Amino acid sequence: MTRVALIGAGGHGLSHRRVLQRLAGEGRIEVAGLCDRRPVEPHPDAPLEGVPFFTDHTELLAVTRPDVVVICTPPHTHLAIALDVFAAGADLLLEKPPVMSLAEHERLAEAAARTGRILQIGFQALGSAALAELCATAPSGDIGVTGAWWRPDTYYQRAPWAGKRVVDGRPVLDGALVNPFAHALMQALVVAGGFRPLTLEVERYRTRAIETDDTTFVRLTGADGRRITAAVTLVSPVFIAGEIRVGDAVLEYPTDRLRLPGEAVLRHVPGRTGLLENLLDHRRDPSVPLVAPLARTAGFTAVAEAIVASPAPAEIGPAWLTPHPDGNGSVVTGIDALVREVAGTGRLPSEAGVPWARPGHRVPLGGVPASR
Repeated sequence: MTRVALIGAGGHGLSHRRVLQRLAGEGRIEVAGLCDRRPVEPHPDAPLEGVPFFTDHTELLAVTRPDVVVICTPPHTHLAIALDVFAAGADLLLEKPPVMSLAEHERLAEAAARTGRILQIGFQALGSAALAELCATAPSGDIGVTGAWWRPDTYYQRAPWAGKRVVDGRPVLDGALVNPFAHALMQALVVAGGFRPLTLEVERYRTRAIETDDTTFVRLTGADGRRITAAVTLVSPVFIAGEIRVGDAVLEYPTDRLRLPGEAVLRHVPGRTGLLENLLDHRRDPSVPLVAPLARTAGFTAVAEAIVASPAPAEIGPAWLTPHPDGNGSVVTGIDALVREVAGTGRLPSEAGVPWARPGHRVPLGGVPASR
């Protein structure tokens, strides 16, 4: 019986606790232990009765000796905990975003190779059958990524690192595109196949007193001139779940709905490969490929690092805001139409004459690995 432990059992860790509860109920795993700095209340979907609880991950590793560990802690803590997991002789499912920089990415890869451990990254949308079907058509042309959500001001009070650029002297990946919309960026890089971005142009904006962005526009240009343009926001009065468009094809990635060229409407494509299940299958039979190995995420890490290192976001002033009907924050008038326009045309807001826009920041990205 494979013994699995979870480090970071609170907050988003509940989603992993549910998976652990289900797999334990199926007899596939034994839950070795849970860890969090704060007490975690049992949930009806994941009671995990009798499972040991720890507040120090090093104690959990020493006492329970798990075979597999899931890490669901703030991104800036990932590397140090992952190294401890490898040193304890366990395989790892590491939540996204995996690390803070390409240098950390290389260090993590070296540690996994040196210890012979298996490493899967928590981009669960990569297990989508809809994504696989889209990629199988080998779509060509520029790619547009769109997403428009609403997050109240309290969203940035959910954790000490929320909305911050730096915590304890380390950069934090908590901008709109590199955290809540991270799956959109990762999927777009995969859909682009052998796309190798040479340059990144980014415009970052905020509507509230935070250090990072709640609205992000990014244009990646490849060696062949192909472009990926992403336009996402967390201050929209109109909901756009998240779309990746290439030519006439559209993937609504959170819902696994797909429309291929020649089709009239989006259709649901059932089936997602669970990342922990996939890791367990790979442990049993190495010929089963991992869905989200670390190497597949190098392009994402490079782009995320460049976005976070870019200048501080510009403020969208009160003149362009209206109160959200639910209170606890404001929305940008017309932002849903703007993100669609930017993703569709490839023109950033400052190039389209948007009155609150500011010139973007350009970063060379030569040599970034392709995501396949």
